[in-house]
Amino acid sequence: MTRTIRFAQAGDEAAFRRLWAGFLAYYRQDLPEATTAATWARIIDPQHRMACRLAFAGERALGFAIHHHHCSSWVPGDDVYLEDLFVDPAARGQGVGRALIEDLIAIGQQNGWHRLYWNTNHDNLAARRLYDSICKDDGHIRYRLTLSSV
Repeated sequence: MTRTIRFAQAGDEAAFRRLWAGFLAYYRQDLPEATTAATWARIIDPQHRMACRLAFAGERALGFAIHHHHCSSWVPGDDVYLEDLFVDPAARGQGVGRALIEDLIAIGQQNGWHRLYWNTNHDNLAARRLYDSICKDDGHIRYRLTLSSV
């Protein structure tokens, strides 16, 4: 499959929102429109650390990788967190997810970032097969405490 991967641009909003809706449906989440709008605004703001890489086949968006880099107390440089990865169900099994991760690896290497990390639900077996083929899990368990309802 011929595809391109690039940073999201303002004109990609409809394509992003279509994929984002699929992502939220997969996780059975219903976010307020204000949250989706804020996420999109961060993604296209060149001054914000949140960024989104979109994979395309021609004009059709196939998937996204939302990520942001940050400083670390474990290395002198930055790490990059892959916050959300999603591939349109019609494009799964065609290497799109792997291509998005490999794209972030290349960007991280170009920028001198030290580590790329992400997490997934323990029962997301399809994603875990992909992730396990890239690297081994580091044994960490995530804890999340909600501090604000907004």
